Amino acid sequence: MSERVKPAAAGWGPVPVTEGEWAGWSAWQLDAFETLAGPFYEKTDDNGERVTAFRAEPRHLNGAGKMHGGCLLTFADSALFTIASRELEGTFGVTVNLTGDFLDPVEVGQLVEARGRVVRAGGKTIFVEGLATADGKPVLRFNGIIRKLR
Repeated sequence: MSERVKPAAAGWGPVPVTEGEWAGWSAWQLDAFETLAGPFYEKTDDNGERVTAFRAEPRHLNGAGKMHGGCLLTFADSALFTIASRELEGTFGVTVNLTGDFLDPVEVGQLVEARGRVVRAGGKTIFVEGLATADGKPVLRFNGIIRKLR
């Protein structure tokens, strides 16, 4: 299970980026593994849709020179929480299920983005579906379930 904390208290939540390629985005500082794997950035786009992204680097590759599937699934796990951030406001959440279908390889330098939707949110459970793209080309279709913790 992976865990992600939403801003429930001062100091919790993503930190705005003010310089460089990711200016205007935010990045989580409290998840050591995501920071190591990514970092992954998130924002609300001009259409009000939540999006998360990162740029593929050599350290993300497998032995075949393509992005490691584990990296893409880690990114998808992070994206679940970005997509469901409105439903999670003020709460903790854990991933209880994550599935993914690899559609195409990711190359170094490509911009990897994920968008999706909350399929259903009620009580303690949030169902999410999403699509990750690399330079606009679909590379991973994913579904996940988040369990809210109070």
